[in-house]
Formats: sequence, C-alpha cells, structure tokens
Amino acid sequence: MKMLTQIIRAAVGGLFIFSGLIKLNDPVGFAFKLEEYFGQTVLDLPFLEPYALLIAVVVVVFEVLLGVFLLLGYKIRFTMISLLGMIVFFTFLTFYSAYFNKVTDCGCFGDAIKLTPWESFTKDVILLVLIVWLFIKREWITPCLNRTTNTVVVALSMMACMAVVYHVLMHLPILDFRPYKINYNIVEQSIVPEDAPKPVVEYTWYFSVDGEEQSIVTNGSYPSVEGGDYLRVETKTIEEGYEPPIHDFSIERDDEDYFDEMMSEPKLLIVFSYNMAKSEAEGMSKVQDLANRAQQSGYRVIGLTATGSDEQLVISEKFGVTIPFYFSDETALKTVVRSNPAALTISNGTILDKKHWNDFDQLRFD
Repeated sequence: MKMLTQIIRAAVGGLFIFSGLIKLNDPVGFAFKLEEYFGQTVLDLPFLEPYALLIAVVVVVFEVLLGVFLLLGYKIRFTMISLLGMIVFFTFLTFYSAYFNKVTDCGCFGDAIKLTPWESFTKDVILLVLIVWLFIKREWITPCLNRTTNTVVVALSMMACMAVVYHVLMHLPILDFRPYKINYNIVEQSIVPEDAPKPVVEYTWYFSVDGEEQSIVTNGSYPSVEGGDYLRVETKTIEEGYEPPIHDFSIERDDEDYFDEMMSEPKLLIVFSYNMAKSEAEGMSKVQDLANRAQQSGYRVIGLTATGSDEQLVISEKFGVTIPFYFSDETALKTVVRSNPAALTISNGTILDKKHWNDFDQLRFD
C-alpha cells in the first residue's frame, strides 16, 4: 500500500506539473477558455470576464506549484486540501460542460492535447479517486528533502513560473501547438481530403398523425408519412466527420471572400487585432510604421479583425493606421496568434514569421 501510494503520488504530481506547464506556456489561450466558462451560456459570471487573464495566471502557477509540493512532500496537509478542492471544482466543471455540451474543449492541456468533454470528465474522475486515496493516506507522504532545501526548491519553482509567464505575455508562447505555426501552410491545413470520413447524423422527424405526435428516425432523408403534418426535426451527431486543422479562418470584406486571393500573394503582411477596442494602445501605435516598412519591401499589407467597420474607422484614425481591414471570426483570430495586435508575414499561404506587437521591430521583410 505504501509503494502504491508513492506511485500515485508521483503520477498525480507529475500530471499537475505537466498540465500546468502546458497552460503556463499559453496563459492567454487559457484565459480565452475561462471567458467561455464565465459567459452567459455556461456559468453566467460575466463580471469575471475582465479578470480572466489574471485568474488564468494564478490558476496555472498554483497548479504547477501543487504538483511540486506533492512530489516534495511540502506542507502536505495544505497541499492535499488544495488538490482535493481544485479537482472537485474541475470535475464539476467538466461534467457540466459535457452533460450540457457547453464548452467542447476544457483546455486542460491547452492546444497540445485535445480532449472531448466526456474524456475531460473521465480524466478528472480518475484524478479525483487518486487524490482522495492520497488524502486518506497522507501520513505516508513524507518530505523528500530537508525543510530548507524544500523551501528553496519551492521558491525557485515559483520564480521560474513567473519568469515564463512574463516572457510569454510580453512575446508569444514558447511552444506553438496550433495549426498556425511558422512554416505551416494555411491553405494545406484547410484542405479536406476526398476520402475523409463524413459525419454520421441521425435525424428525428416529428409529425402530428390523427392528433398524436409520432417520430421517425432517418439518416437525413425526408420520411413519407400518410396523413401526417410535419412538426419539427431534431438532429444528433452520432459520429464526427473529419475536420481539417484550420476550418474557420476567413478573409472577408463587403460580403466578398478574399481568402484565395490573399493566400496566393507572394509577399503579404497581415496585422491581426481580434478586437480593436481591446487592443493595446502601444501596439496599435506601432502598426503604421510596420506597414510602411513592409510596403517599402514590396509587401501587400492588410489588417484582419472581428471589429465592425464603424469602430475600425474610429480606432484606425486615432492611431493613424491607413491599411485596409478585412473581417474574420473572433475565435479564429484568437487562435492564430496570442497578441492584440500582432503581425504575420505570409508567402503563398505559408507563414514565414509571426510576432507580438512588442517585437514588431524584429520582423524582417526580405
């Protein structure tokens, strides 16, 4: 039993550190996920949305430190109570998301490992069982090092976490797990192969027959019902079809799609601002200088945002930005790059470079 407890201790501690570090690499992405949970359609806690990034940073740093605490056997009572409280909360959250189909990806492992809602819930249930075991057997969890060394390791771990957070917030994630990596081709990542699996959808048709409601299930075809009046149809996806890594990225203006045109440009600079009203003022003040440098090197320069045209105009005039802005989905723009504003250089659909607004001066236009 003692050996089993130590194995569980190592597994839980290692998993918390791994999960925390993945999100520590991209706290902005985790903050976007928290905003989904705080939204009206999920937990209905909109007053927390402005603090999503702060909460994200605190949660992921604490998650990493709890894993370190457990492995070290540091302040074990506090550690076990904290682990238990955290896993109970997240088990409830993943169950709520899965049962009501509210958030399709919990963000437990960021973009590195995607889990379905029910997979996330199952993972949390297993962790809950393991942590309850550790809580019951906590007297067998003893410190690995002396008190002074433990304290030093904990302090260094916290400093390292904060250093990583500062770096990725001031620049971009150290590791990019999204399909918009440098040297990836956006067009190729958007293609659906001809032999790709198609989704299997079940259709339940409802009719009123002689005053009684009857239902007929088909794979999509309209059923033949004598003397029945159609009421409604409900669909249920039995099996998901193939979805390309990039499936919601668009470049639109005045109800026209410019995706193919832009992806065929040999020299293209796109300035991203998923929400211009929330963009960093210092970053927006650098956009026109960046555009001027790119245009001098023969680049076509455009902006991409989810902000409406009237607000675009006001903000562009405020910061002296003259580049044309095109429209795209806000969620898609948040996925491309974790900075507002940010910039990508693209050649024939291939991403050459991507920069946080703090690093605009490092963009080279060859």
